[in-house]
Amino acid sequence: MSTLTTTRVGTLPRVNLLPPEIEQERRFRHVQLGLGAGVLGSLGVVAALFIVASGQVGAAQDDLDVSKAKTTKLEAQATEYSQVPLVYSQVEAARAQLELAMGKEIRWSFYLNDLSLKTPHNVWVTTMTASSSDTSAAAATTSTVPGQAASYIEPGVASVQFEGYALSHNDVASWLDSLAKQKGYNQPYFTDSTRELIGATWVVKYKSQVSVTDDALSKRYIKKAGS
Repeated sequence: MSTLTTTRVGTLPRVNLLPPEIEQERRFRHVQLGLGAGVLGSLGVVAALFIVASGQVGAAQDDLDVSKAKTTKLEAQATEYSQVPLVYSQVEAARAQLELAMGKEIRWSFYLNDLSLKTPHNVWVTTMTASSSDTSAAAATTSTVPGQAASYIEPGVASVQFEGYALSHNDVASWLDSLAKQKGYNQPYFTDSTRELIGATWVVKYKSQVSVTDDALSKRYIKKAGS
């Protein structure tokens, strides 16, 4: 039979034989090392921030240079097209003058062509005289003047006088009816209708007149609303 013997070894006390000054110096060095590491870390952070900031400044400078180049280009284009508003104003002024001058244009060639196609049989037109009307003056002629009969014709933008011959008074009536159907003509009437003998044939010499309305205007030079 064996016997287990347990021996307890106590903790020996630690004895610091170094002078206090050396221990303080060692601690001071540890503090210096910590501060130095902190300073180095701070310097690294500052350097990294400086590098990032330098990159951002460079990028911003590049953007600024690009913007300046665009501005210079746009200023050159603005100088090149500086006359455009003046040209537009001149065009508008010319258009206004054209509208004023030609706004009441009547394309008489169309009416002459229709005249050759729509004149009734047994009616001949020897003269056609067109004249523009002064609306205010035409309106004044409708008033009653002592000793003169007032005209019942409403004033228009123009008037047309016809002279010619027909075989009968009924043919003259047909002529007036054809004028009434013409677009832009209003209130056709005859001022004279007399029988005459031409050779061996009796004919009727007539004079007629129509008032021309706004429907006869070509309106080619009038600016449309909204354009």
